[in-house]
Amino acid sequence: MGKIKCDFDGYATRNDLKCTDGRTILKDAFKHQDGTQVPLVWQHMHNDPANILGHAILENREDGVYCYCSFNDTVAGQNAKKLVAHGDISSLSIWANQLQEQAKRVMHGAIREVSLVLSGANPGAYIENLNFAHGDGTFDIDESEAIISMQIALSHADDKPAVKESSDDKTVAEVFETFDEEQKNVVYALVAQALSDAGGDAQHDDGEEGDEVIEHAGGEKTVADVFATFDEDQKTVVYALIAEAIDQSNDGDIKHYDEEGDSIMKNNVFDKSAEPASKNVLTHDQIGEIVADAKRCGSLKESFIQHAETYGLDPIDVLFPDARYTDENGPQTLKREDSWVTIFLGECTHTPFSRIKTVVADITADNARAKGYVTGSLKKEEIVPLLKRVTTPTTIYKKQKLDRDDIVDITDFDVVIWLKNEMRGMLNEELAVAALIGDGRDVSDEDKINEQNIRPILKDNDSLYVHRGDVAHAATTDEVIDEFIRLRKFYKGSGNPTLWTSTDLLTEMLLIKDGMQRRVYSSVQELANVLRVSKIVEVEPMNGATRKVDETHTNDILGVIVNPKDYTIGADKGGQVAMFDDFDIDYNQQKYLIETRVSGALTRPKSALILERRPA
Repeated sequence: MGKIKCDFDGYATRNDLKCTDGRTILKDAFKHQDGTQVPLVWQHMHNDPANILGHAILENREDGVYCYCSFNDTVAGQNAKKLVAHGDISSLSIWANQLQEQAKRVMHGAIREVSLVLSGANPGAYIENLNFAHGDGTFDIDESEAIISMQIALSHADDKPAVKESSDDKTVAEVFETFDEEQKNVVYALVAQALSDAGGDAQHDDGEEGDEVIEHAGGEKTVADVFATFDEDQKTVVYALIAEAIDQSNDGDIKHYDEEGDSIMKNNVFDKSAEPASKNVLTHDQIGEIVADAKRCGSLKESFIQHAETYGLDPIDVLFPDARYTDENGPQTLKREDSWVTIFLGECTHTPFSRIKTVVADITADNARAKGYVTGSLKKEEIVPLLKRVTTPTTIYKKQKLDRDDIVDITDFDVVIWLKNEMRGMLNEELAVAALIGDGRDVSDEDKINEQNIRPILKDNDSLYVHRGDVAHAATTDEVIDEFIRLRKFYKGSGNPTLWTSTDLLTEMLLIKDGMQRRVYSSVQELANVLRVSKIVEVEPMNGATRKVDETHTNDILGVIVNPKDYTIGADKGGQVAMFDDFDIDYNQQKYLIETRVSGALTRPKSALILERRPA
């Protein structure tokens, strides 16, 4: 950005620091405003041109938003310059709108102005360097950050009287002009508290029970301390403003948003031209009692809740904050345990072509043996049968759609990212299940994954690629373990294989006890060593899995011993997993498709062992 001439520089806000309004600004929340010039204002009072002190140039940095500020030649600007130069003011704050946040974590927004404040909301926003005495006042831009100060924006209405007093008929606007800055901050805090109690987000407190601290005001005075300095006219104005806030909350008009996402207040609290609602309004005397009680207990919120039923606030729930979503990553999914999917697919062999051909020469027959020769006799040729199999690809997909209105309205989490993650996870699981035991759908189901394209290990050719064993229906768990051990001698696959089995069978094997009622196997790995496999992996879809032997017999599946390295998954260029988005303008729907075109098959003979339980 080169060199910037300015009067001072500092952090407007810093990332990952909790502000006093409960918000935390995330990294790059205002990245799009790097280099933007915004007004420099006094105490966020941007409703009066006299409060504009100059301008600030923003710079996005790794740890926040930095600003380079210059004062104008106005009386207010030069006065503020003297305050900064003398060290009387050192805190900075930002005013931002169009906020996008989840669980009080601001991910995006638009900074509208930077303010000099007596006390900032963000603990990391302050002036770093003064450049009044430097030669040309220029320096290199390096880093930056900022703070959001969420204040109630009160504006003056027309000359119509808002609240009449019996003494001199002053309006709220006229009395409000008599407040000093500290007292105005108390008014902001009280109105904000009323809005927060009714479900808004404007509550400011220092986190300690019973001691509310005024944000952006000098010192650490409580609301009760400053409220005691109000005269009767000023107290009446406070009562009127709080009553208006409660009235608006009961009408459901606490917080509204315009088309750009800016937070706006439906009614001007000084404007009484519109007929106010009559229900659920507290009188000045009633509010006075509540505030007096708040002085004693130290919490305006608790006082309002205690007095709500007494003064007939119905429904009472308007005084409580709205429920908030606790998981910013989206809804928790109720699904099958799928950690095995990553293990299985990760260990499979993957090829950049989808047409998989295997050729197996069977040299196990007697005629393939070497023969002895007798002089003068005929030497016989060996006949080696060659067995060939070709596996072609098929498409596996998952499709979803969302109404765009729902995408916009769901602000607690990113529903699109959550949906895409769910689609990818389910696609992977479906491919792994189809490769290991088959997808379980009937052959007549149009959604079934073709078993000639993704060949299930469970149903593969008995004479060439798998070897089967079985136990009687009444066989004990000890007998099942013995049969697994016997089967191991038929394994011809790569390396040390893995046992893929159901949680039910694994549990039964681990529960075996000796004559002294001690566990025979202290761990899953100890059991794996006994079974002569590298590890045992639980596969939830295998709970209750069966294989149809013939028209009258169906066997229960106990386990599959195989090294996934011997199972090849192939996909041509362009057939890998791909996600597609499309917007249906007629129905205002966003549609999502994830698909892959692959083939899969065992490519090594006798590389899988399958143990089944015969029916009764």
